[in-house]
Amino acid sequence: MQNHEILELVFVVIAALALTLQTAILFALYLGVSKSFKSLKQEVEEMRSSVMPTIEKTRDIIDRVSPKFEQTVADCSEIARSVRAQAVEIEAVTSEVLDRVRKETGRIDAMFANTLDAVDKAGAFVSDAVNKPMRQLSGILAGIKAVVETLSTTPPPSRGNNVHRDEDMFV
Repeated sequence: MQNHEILELVFVVIAALALTLQTAILFALYLGVSKSFKSLKQEVEEMRSSVMPTIEKTRDIIDRVSPKFEQTVADCSEIARSVRAQAVEIEAVTSEVLDRVRKETGRIDAMFANTLDAVDKAGAFVSDAVNKPMRQLSGILAGIKAVVETLSTTPPPSRGNNVHRDEDMFV
């Protein structure tokens, strides 16, 4: 049984060495992680110290600008409402003016049409008043001219000489 005790002792020693080696490895990992954590913590602190003033300045700017921005938005909204209201008023006035212009245009068109009709009738009346006596006078003058020409012309030659000419004529 002594072999068995020696084997047991060897295994216990090997197990103890393995545990000791494992503990050493874990301790080395702990030290490495601890150093990395400290290094990371230091970098985060450095970053925080450089970024935090910028963040605080930004926050201050936002706090100062925010009311002005809200007021600007409110003013823009008020301007938009005012412009809409004025546009509605302008549209109503424009419609009213256009209606009046249409009515007046119709009236002016009717006035021009009546005036032109009256001028046309007056022209026709004047034309009839002037042309009718002129035609009568022209007719009278033509009649006088015909009488004067008839009286002033020589009598036609006698018909006896022209007998052979009458035969050639066909009526």
